[in-house]
Amino acid sequence: MRELRSSSFWRAILAEFLGSFLYALLGLGASLRWAPGPPSVLGAALAFGLAQATMVQALGHVSGGHVNPAITLAFLLASQLSLPRALGYLLAQLLGALAGAGVLYGVTPAPIRGTLGLTALHPSVGLGQGTVVELLLTAQFILCVLASFDDRHDGRPGSAALPVGFSLTVSHLFGVR
Repeated sequence: MRELRSSSFWRAILAEFLGSFLYALLGLGASLRWAPGPPSVLGAALAFGLAQATMVQALGHVSGGHVNPAITLAFLLASQLSLPRALGYLLAQLLGALAGAGVLYGVTPAPIRGTLGLTALHPSVGLGQGTVVELLLTAQFILCVLASFDDRHDGRPGSAALPVGFSLTVSHLFGVR
């Protein structure tokens, strides 16, 4: 519990809030349809991947730049993160993402908002199929993040930004449709 009294703990919590806030705002914002026609899957995938890479680069030295609860849980299960820090990160990520989506909702005209970037299963894809695809893509992303942040590499979180961003982009390109 000594960790809860340290300023580095609270800076990391704030970093996760800010990272999740910006990730949701930028990723979801890029997913909105501002022009008629089909949404740009490539644009949304790049926006989410670049936002993730940016947050890892900018916040990695403070909190690791997890931004994603799946990553935080993976680090907890890999004994790379304490339970209090993981719980703090998860709460900050949830609140940050809600705040980012709320700001996007507030600054986006009603006709453009639509579902605010919410995705749904394709009508021909069953719930089980969608769940398996989501699990596989999440596993791929987690494996990339854990490998990229492995201390046996160079130990600098900033060097993980590109592989993590590319990994998320590939997941979106595969899974969005």
